[in-house]
Amino acid sequence: MLFPDPEDADDDGLLAVGGDLSVERLLVAYAEGIFPWYDEGVPPLWWSPNPRAVIEPCTLHVSRSLRRVLSHAKFEVTVDRDFEAVMRACGRRAAGTWIIPEMIEAYTRLHRLGYAHSFEVWQAGALVGGLYGVSSGALFAAESMFHVATDASKVALVHAVRTLFDRGVEVFDVQLMTSHLASMGAIEIPRADYRQRVRAAVTRAVDLSAMKPSWRLAE
Repeated sequence: MLFPDPEDADDDGLLAVGGDLSVERLLVAYAEGIFPWYDEGVPPLWWSPNPRAVIEPCTLHVSRSLRRVLSHAKFEVTVDRDFEAVMRACGRRAAGTWIIPEMIEAYTRLHRLGYAHSFEVWQAGALVGGLYGVSSGALFAAESMFHVATDASKVALVHAVRTLFDRGVEVFDVQLMTSHLASMGAIEIPRADYRQRVRAAVTRAVDLSAMKPSWRLAE
């Protein structure tokens, strides 16, 4: 067993300290509802907060103004064109970042093996927004997103949610609730419910190769 029981996490969700970012450890972590989040110069910290934030197809909120942006094709959206560039852009934060070099190396390795994916948003040939996350079966755990153009991260999120659920994803995890995610339709569920759904989702066979982005609205 690589991790303690997530129900033993402290009030902030901290569960374990140490270990490595090997492919095996990361996949086991995500299958148990655990993810790494730490700063440079300290051992890996593993978290399983309660509650967990997720987005459902029926809860995704696309405002009228965002629908206009999507309909007018202001941006070009791609999938897995430049995973590492998205990660590095997500890590450029004035307040500091957990997306340190060893995280970039580990998640890029997951991407090469088909366990991590990125959605890129382009404008006039420049990368202006995107998100990335880890996939395992029918689970997609979104890790981070960024934008340098208005609405670009929202466009990435809408495309990611619609595309992934269309391909068979059943759980779209966004880890912790923020006001921005709430405005996009994220909801909170108890950790126990989340883990039950994840344990079932990771056993499903879902093909996320050669994805084409879609922002189709729920019927």
